[in-house]
Amino acid sequence: MLPDDLPPAQTAYFLDFDGTLAGIVPDPAQASVEPQTLAALDRLAALAGGAVAVVSGRSIAELDRMLDPLRLPLAGVHGLERRTADGTFLRTGIDAGAERRLVAAVGTFAASRPGLLAEVKPGSVALHYRRRPELEAGCLAFATDLALADPRIRLVTGKKVVEMKLSARTKGDAIADFMAEAPFRGRRPFFAGDDTTDEAGFALVNATGGVSLKVGPGPTRARHRVEDRAAFAAFLNALAACDPAARPAPRR
Repeated sequence: MLPDDLPPAQTAYFLDFDGTLAGIVPDPAQASVEPQTLAALDRLAALAGGAVAVVSGRSIAELDRMLDPLRLPLAGVHGLERRTADGTFLRTGIDAGAERRLVAAVGTFAASRPGLLAEVKPGSVALHYRRRPELEAGCLAFATDLALADPRIRLVTGKKVVEMKLSARTKGDAIADFMAEAPFRGRRPFFAGDDTTDEAGFALVNATGGVSLKVGPGPTRARHRVEDRAAFAAFLNALAACDPAARPAPRR
């Protein structure tokens, strides 16, 4: 697939964060976006009239910190919270008591097993076992037990992580909401992601005639693929160079 298939004036760009824009690291707080990727995002947003959004499992506060100085439309916690292109902040209502109990339970479980990390987000807790992959089965069993005890808890599995969230919202829901708003409305959606948590986004984009792109290996609903994050960075740079005025004039 060539960048010409996604003209900025006609495309709504949705991008995952970890594993797509930033590398996956043992401590999520230490992830970063390369300066050239930030510059490409900035150029692409300008070319697309602002129709570029990051759709992530991270909180919006974390995304803003890592994407600084950019301030893009964002969907955080798999769509539980969202900031529109005009700056309006939206968040699904969460039972505060259930949230406190979830945070306490996951925190206690992680604290008793060195190497595990409980990442607390609005309405959700992600249990990372990247440093203790041998504990995967135990982490998944623990999360399953919590979900059985409280049907409001939805499980989202990813690369060495299981997330327990008090919302049924998905990345597909977030993309659908953006597509109903300016400046995304009426454009062809494009979504790039690397993990199982992105599959709902791929499904939505496929169903609406868009372009879905998987970053890296693994089974997927996405209809296109690049080999790894480095290949996606090159692809993003090519998209951001789609300004016709910046291209050499054709030879006659």
